[in-house]
Formats: sequence, structure tokens, C-alpha cells
Amino acid sequence: MKNIILIGFMGVGKGSVAREVIKHSEYIAIDTDDMIESMENKKIKKIFQEDGEKHFRALEKKVAHWLQTSVKNTLISTGGGFYKQKNIKDIGLIVLLDSPFENIIKRIKEHPNAVKKIKKRPLLNDMKLAEELYDERRPEYLEMADIVIDVTNKSAYDCAKELLRKVKKHA
Repeated sequence: MKNIILIGFMGVGKGSVAREVIKHSEYIAIDTDDMIESMENKKIKKIFQEDGEKHFRALEKKVAHWLQTSVKNTLISTGGGFYKQKNIKDIGLIVLLDSPFENIIKRIKEHPNAVKKIKKRPLLNDMKLAEELYDERRPEYLEMADIVIDVTNKSAYDCAKELLRKVKKHA
């Protein structure tokens, strides 16, 4: 078992799929955004507001280095921009959770905690800019991924089962 790194646009369901994967496998899971919030003792939104995106990306770099040198056999959920870390391929197998932008936004808006989910993602404050960011990142996600899981209209459970099946074939 090697590390599995979940990448994909914010709100695509990386956390939900990760929770299902750990229920049905030997993996444990960690989340890079949660780690950064713990390191800084503040929420991502506040880090962006007070310290800026550049500082946040530097924290991601620090986390990426630690993951590469210290973490094994773990499912790693990442923030939407974490895929740009230069050493990501050295950390583990990269799995893209993919869905069209409209479906991601629909998924977030239909969630019981929709307001909270949108608030905690500072880059979703402007939907036009968010869609431009999605359009910019998606080809890069696809190029980076070892495995792609289309999550559109699928449950987290079904996505987790597909992910584990594809990871096993990839080994």
C-alpha cells in the first residue's frame, strides 16, 4: 500500500470519498487543509484574509514536504490547489475526483450545510472567477492524475469502491 492523494476542484467531494475509503480499506486518512488550519490555529478563510494566498501556498509546501518524508499507507485529501506542489508525484498515487463545474456547485448548494461550505471556501466568493479557476485547473488535474474517478451523480460510497478497485489494478 502506498499513499493515495485525492486531488480535484474544491467541493468535488474529496473529504466525503475519503471517509468512505477508510471505512472499506486499511487506509487512514488525513486532510492537508485540516493540517494547515491546525498549524496556523485558524481557518483557511482567515489565513487567506489575514495572510494572503501566497502564505497559504507556502504552508501547503511545508505540508507537502512533511508528507513526502513522513507519511506512508495513507489517504491524503488535498485542497484544490495542492496539486501544484512540485513533489506531489513523490508523495503517492494521484487520484483525481472529477466532475463538471456546474455539478460541483449544485452538489455544494444541495448539501445540508451549503452556506457553511461556501463560506469556508474563499475562492467561491465570486462564481465567475471560480469557474475560470476551474477551467484553468481541470486540464492540469487531468495531466497530473494517475487515476481519474468521475464523481458526477455518484454516491461517495460508489466513488470509494471505484477508487479502491482502480488503485488495486494500478499497483
